[in-house]
Amino acid sequence: MRNIQQEVTDRILAEMSQGNLPWIQPWSGRGSNAMPRNAITKRAYSGANVVLLWLSPYASQDWLTYKQAQELGGNVKKGEKGTHIIYASQVKGKDKETQEDKSFFMLKSYTVFNIEQCEGLNLSTQPVTPINQDQRDRECDAFMASTGADIRHGEGRAYYRQAGDYIMLPPYEMFKSGVGYYETALHELVHWTGNEARCNRQFGKRFGDRAYAAEELVAELGAAFMCAEFGYDAMTQHAAYIQNWVELLKDDPKAFITAASKASQAVEYLRELALSQDLPMAA
Repeated sequence: MRNIQQEVTDRILAEMSQGNLPWIQPWSGRGSNAMPRNAITKRAYSGANVVLLWLSPYASQDWLTYKQAQELGGNVKKGEKGTHIIYASQVKGKDKETQEDKSFFMLKSYTVFNIEQCEGLNLSTQPVTPINQDQRDRECDAFMASTGADIRHGEGRAYYRQAGDYIMLPPYEMFKSGVGYYETALHELVHWTGNEARCNRQFGKRFGDRAYAAEELVAELGAAFMCAEFGYDAMTQHAAYIQNWVELLKDDPKAFITAASKASQAVEYLRELALSQDLPMAA
């Protein structure tokens, strides 16, 4: 039987074994709103699918199925190979212990193509406005404020303190670049969403001693997703965790998909807070 979870994990591990973190992307030259999206519905992909699509060599972040390309009056170029992404499908079956009927989710795969792999499509493109990496970003400042998080500045390190439910950041001037400040702040904001009063993320039982590494992976991915939205060059906050992440993924083929799903959940939570004030990241 095909093990899709293992296939996804193997792809990520193959990149990491070469020293690459596939969620670390240079978005500044491509403008904001760089999350991969369906070219027709404009709906952004989420979870592990974001990283799977970022592994492609294409500059465009617009994707569609073979059928959608035909519906637009075009087609996929001859010889082009699609990218496999995943979705959870609800199926019915028997409980192994009780033999009672129950519903559960099973991962399935389908294929999409980048618009650069297609021809004859009737699609409009948006001009790209590069992001200035060294200036304060009013939109991101407003987005961070919209969350209502207690964000403090002063110490020489960044962290989220669960006991006091606040985020501590070094002063803006201490960072080498503006994007360094915002990427760090977004990373800590994802940690902030894990509080039991918000997304209530708990990994203790599932990952044991590696629960902290799992939470760091969620924050890493969540920050990368938001960097794509704002057009920042994503960077890793905790390079020291890379080996721990490799071991985590090797031990549990579901770990990456779980972390990516939790990251998308965190970003969506923050997006809803911004939506209530009609601010960036709400679209």
